[in-house]
Amino acid sequence: MEKKRSGQGGFTLVELLVVIAILGILAGIVVFAVGGIGDKGKAAAESTSCSVVQTAEEAYYAQNLSYATGAGALNTLKTAGFLHTPGTGFSVTPPQGTDVGYTVVGPSGNCP
Repeated sequence: MEKKRSGQGGFTLVELLVVIAILGILAGIVVFAVGGIGDKGKAAAESTSCSVVQTAEEAYYAQNLSYATGAGALNTLKTAGFLHTPGTGFSVTPPQGTDVGYTVVGPSGNCP
């Protein structure tokens, strides 16, 4: 004795393709939204490092009445105890012309 199924359960091929397409679109949106987070993180870290070097320069100036500038400025700040670890790619340029103070230059240019 055979039983006939009048309405078989399950999904059709078209329904499965539609679900797969929707999941693909959602995955694309997530990848696009998350894609630039690494660059933003690097920029934020560099900005924070600039602030740390600038604060160390101000503390050094308060004690010595001069800024630590030149190629060895970061090592001078570390030796004096104002900077824990010198950052890589940072330098401090002395005042130029009528400028008063110093300029901290990071790996991607002048710090804000």
